[in-house]
Amino acid sequence: MINGSLLRDAVISAAITINNRKREVDELNVYPVPDGDTGTNMSMTIGNSIAELKRLDDRTSAADVASTAASAFLRGARGNSGVILSLIFRGFAKGLSGCTEAGCENFAEALQLGVDAAYKAVMKPAEGTILTVVKAAAAKAKETALSTNDDLIFWNEVCSEAEAVLAKTTEMLPQLKKAGVVDAGGMGLVIIFNAMKEIFEGGNIAVPNEAQSQNDSSADSFRT
Repeated sequence: MINGSLLRDAVISAAITINNRKREVDELNVYPVPDGDTGTNMSMTIGNSIAELKRLDDRTSAADVASTAASAFLRGARGNSGVILSLIFRGFAKGLSGCTEAGCENFAEALQLGVDAAYKAVMKPAEGTILTVVKAAAAKAKETALSTNDDLIFWNEVCSEAEAVLAKTTEMLPQLKKAGVVDAGGMGLVIIFNAMKEIFEGGNIAVPNEAQSQNDSSADSFRT
């Protein structure tokens, strides 16, 4: 089971990791508009939760961590990718409601709730995007939760499936195929999920890239 402090650290580490790698994600951004800001928008969205999460102590429940993160994501959401990311984590808040600790079944339900919310929010959902990646991850989560209650096996399966489907997005959309890239939003989500998994496996919280941090105040303040 994953307790509140572990979930808190996982989200914080994911926020730092996507911020460190946002330029990499920005460079993949060719769909729906090649404006090169998907990584930046996702980073700003999840990054809005860091200060609030750091104020939560180790006794905080998984439910309260998820709720705190989801609310901060929603307030900080930027661009389509940021809004979708906030809805995915709103699913976490609903799925983990009332949980002191969260297990595989809880996260499987949370992911599916996030998928449902994200698809409903997009007027014309396109496959080959972050939506496709999170839908596949949720389906694998449901399948895996039926066969194991081991959190590490569960998250390894979820992340592996997300990565496998991300690789296929190049062939799903003409714009991605022409550019020879995977979907930027899907890549951002894979980075976030993998960073969370590393904390669940006992890893340390990511360290901010100093050069990236110095650029944030001047560049990101002008992005929407």
